[in-house]
Amino acid sequence: MPRSRELPDLAALCESWQVHLRAERKSPETVDSYATGVRQFLDWCRSTGTTPELSRAAVNAFVAGILDRGAEPATARARQLSLRRFAEWLVDEEILDHNPLLGLKPPKLDDKHTPRLTDEQCTALVRACAGKDLRDRRDEAIVRFMLETAARAGEVVAMGTADVDLRRGIAVIRRGKGGKARTVPFGPHTARALDRYLRLRRTHRLADTPALWLGDRGKGVSYDALHKTLKARAAAAGIAGFHPHVLRHTAAQRWLSAEGSEGGLMAVAGWSRRDMLDRYTRATAAERAADEARRLGLGDL
Repeated sequence: MPRSRELPDLAALCESWQVHLRAERKSPETVDSYATGVRQFLDWCRSTGTTPELSRAAVNAFVAGILDRGAEPATARARQLSLRRFAEWLVDEEILDHNPLLGLKPPKLDDKHTPRLTDEQCTALVRACAGKDLRDRRDEAIVRFMLETAARAGEVVAMGTADVDLRRGIAVIRRGKGGKARTVPFGPHTARALDRYLRLRRTHRLADTPALWLGDRGKGVSYDALHKTLKARAAAAGIAGFHPHVLRHTAAQRWLSAEGSEGGLMAVAGWSRRDMLDRYTRATAAERAADEARRLGLGDL
C-alpha cells in the first residue's frame, strides 16, 4: 500500500519507470513490453471501473480477463510480469511500502509445439533474397547469419560494422539479453554473404556510420523494419505465419540435429539456463530420437 491514502498516479509513474529501464540499458523491446503491460492494466481498470492500484485481486482479474478473451498464456504471463516488475520498482523508489505482488505466481504456459523451418524452407528463404542490390545482399546476409548463429532479432539489429570479423568467421553480440555480450561463429557461406553486403554498403551515403545494417532509403534498420522485410521475404518463399524468432528456433534445432553439443548451443545462443534449451528443442526431440534409433540399428538381429 502507498505511504499516504492517496493512490499513486501509475500512468505518470510508468513514464518515470521507462526512464529508469533505459538507464539500466534494457532493450527497447523490453521497455516497450513492460510499458504495454502497465498501460493495458490501466485501460482495463478504467473499462471495468476497477480502482487503479496494484493489488493481487486486481492483477489476477486483469490476467484472467486476458485469458478469457482468448489470448495466449504467454501474453498473459508477459503482462503479469510487467506489473510485478513495476511493483518492484515502486518499492525501490519508496512509492510503495511493500510489494503487493510479491510471490504472485505467473500463469502456466501450454506445452506447445515450437515452430521451425524445414531445410527446404530455409533454402527457399535464402533464395527469396536473391538479387544484387543493397537490400537483397543485406537480407541474405541477415537470414544466413540468424539461421547459423541463433542470434535474436534485436541483437542482430544492434550490431555494428566493428562487430564482424570476416577473416576469422566470428561476430560479437554486444547487446545480448541481460546485457551479456558473447562471440558467435559463422561459416564461409555466411561470410561470403556478409562480404557481398559490406562491399555494397561502402557506397551507401551512411557508410561511415557504425550501424552494420543500412536501409536503401538512407537510414538504418530498426527491429520493426527487420520484421517487415523478413516477413516479406518469407511470403515470397511461400512460408506462412513467419516471425523473425522462428529463425532462432530453427537454428537451435538444426544445431542439435547435426549432433552439435548442447553446451555449445547454449554458449552460441546466449542461454545461461538449461530450461531455455529444453524449451527450444523439445519440438524436435522425437524427430532426433528417431534418427538416432535408425543409426543404432537395434532391430538388425
